[in-house]
Amino acid sequence: MDQGFFLLFAAVSVITALTVVLARNPVHSALALMACFLQVSAIFVLLGAPLLAVIQIFVYVGAIMVLFLFVIMMIDVREAVLQRFLPGGNLPALVLLVLLGVEMLVLLLWSDRFSVMEPVAMRGGDDMRQLSTALFADYLLPFETASVILLAALVGAIMLARKEQG
Repeated sequence: MDQGFFLLFAAVSVITALTVVLARNPVHSALALMACFLQVSAIFVLLGAPLLAVIQIFVYVGAIMVLFLFVIMMIDVREAVLQRFLPGGNLPALVLLVLLGVEMLVLLLWSDRFSVMEPVAMRGGDDMRQLSTALFADYLLPFETASVILLAALVGAIMLARKEQG
């Protein structure tokens, strides 16, 4: 049952990741990225890591996607749509994509790390307690510094995109 849900969430996340890359409308691409983040958080729940799932939703879906949508709404999307890619400019990227895909398949087939293994048993709440203590005691200053930097970036984007009155 868990394997079925994992395959479902993994397939949907791959499809939404492809939609992020292939969508022509930047708003559709941002919404597909948000759906991909939600699928990844569902996979974290299946793996028995609810804290990582909640962090995934709060940080990526909540904060980063809001910033992406602000930036998308602030820029002139119609002007960006009118600009076309150079003809033939996608061929080197396609060749690189195929080479990387072949390399990944070769490494997957030759590796012994992906053999069937039994899952490791959970030890209780000690790991969670250590993680939360480290995050909010030892690394509180970097955590707060990152939030201030994100706030400054948001205010800067709004100030740059604001139209001059007059």
